[in-house]
Amino acid sequence: MTLNYHTPILINQILDSLIIDPKGTYIDATFGGGGHSRALLNRLEKQGKILAFDQDEEAIQNNIVQDHRLELFHQNFRHLEKILRFKGISKVSGILADLGVSSHQLDTAERGFSIRFDHDIDMRMNKKAKQSAQTIINTYSEEKLDRIFSEFGELKNSRKLAKAIVVKTREKPIETTFELIKSIENEFDYKKIKFLARVFQALRMEVNGEIKALKQLLISIRSILKKGGHVAIISYHSLEDRLVKQFFKNGRFDKTPEEDFYGKKLLPFLVLSNKPIFPDDEEIRKNPRAKSARLRVAEKI
Repeated sequence: MTLNYHTPILINQILDSLIIDPKGTYIDATFGGGGHSRALLNRLEKQGKILAFDQDEEAIQNNIVQDHRLELFHQNFRHLEKILRFKGISKVSGILADLGVSSHQLDTAERGFSIRFDHDIDMRMNKKAKQSAQTIINTYSEEKLDRIFSEFGELKNSRKLAKAIVVKTREKPIETTFELIKSIENEFDYKKIKFLARVFQALRMEVNGEIKALKQLLISIRSILKKGGHVAIISYHSLEDRLVKQFFKNGRFDKTPEEDFYGKKLLPFLVLSNKPIFPDDEEIRKNPRAKSARLRVAEKI
């Protein structure tokens, strides 16, 4: 793994907000290029350790972080609670998740994540998964495509987009990124890059079950984060950020928290960042992909 496999975002803010015990056990739920784990290890003492997860086999194979305090699992973070039980670990001191796509995934044409390259439209973070974006585009009904473009892409004209794709796939299967773009560009030509980015985002989130996995992660955090432990989550679009914000605030996905028999609110978290933390101008200048990142931090109470 080269050092530019992925540039970690908001490192100083994460280090300052996450580490409560330099001898503790921490989780990096999205290992990627290992930049966050490497920085965390530099702050931990020899008794500290990190359990890191990544569903992308290429991230595991190309790991350059050589440290006995790091244990790396080729798993989606939705399985972390099960793995912790297997390891005999009941609680951890802190949890980090960076929900973005890695630079390596975006910059590798054959992964099919980017609108910049003409290649098979794949988008699987775990390449062993059965369903690719190509499968979704060519087999989903107009109604199912409408749902994912509306829900995950937050596109107002989702039905029109879904219909345009279905019409094209009836003539000929759409197999590559550029074929998808050409199938819709005549219908939707305004703010082209931003629009296409949302189309690709919606497909990627459906392929990888990202919202379902995020919800499972948040529920797990309630169980495995010890009292006083911190959780830090970086998201990149409003749908994920709203889920994280609501869960940190209420301890569940409803708009109001649970209450006990006497009407007392049962709040599992203390929100440490009432507003999201954004990268500063200097970080964005060095790494433009950091521009849409937003960090939220909470403490288990």
